[in-house]
Amino acid sequence: MRLGELSLPRGARKRPKRIGRGEGSGHGKTCCRGHNGQRSRSGCQIAPGFEGGQMPLYRRLPKFGFKNPFRVVYDTVNVSEIEVLVADGATVGPEDFKKMNLIRSNARLVKILGAGDLAKKVTVKAHKFSRSAEEKITAAGGTVEVI
Repeated sequence: MRLGELSLPRGARKRPKRIGRGEGSGHGKTCCRGHNGQRSRSGCQIAPGFEGGQMPLYRRLPKFGFKNPFRVVYDTVNVSEIEVLVADGATVGPEDFKKMNLIRSNARLVKILGAGDLAKKVTVKAHKFSRSAEEKITAAGGTVEVI
């Protein structure tokens, strides 16, 4: 076999549409453009997103995205912050976290996260605990109370 003897398999090369070459070609008369209308005319260039004068989709949709009304927001406190600010054997809850300026307000829910280390025996009251925070508090000899 030589390079000059190579050929494509049958059906690999499709013949182009010969548009406007009479009815016998199958692409005569309307030249594959359908009947009448904007797109049947020569020089037709329609901008992307144009919907024929109808208010386009990008203008019908709201501007500022989706905000979940059922989202639950937690103020977070790390185990390392409890280690620094709380005495050994103390009991702390959301009110104490507010006094220490660790959370914004008493009205918000509090979640304890496991960043850092804890060596003090502390009782922590909060609305939610991460798995690692719960493990670190109980490993130090403290207790976890879910409000």
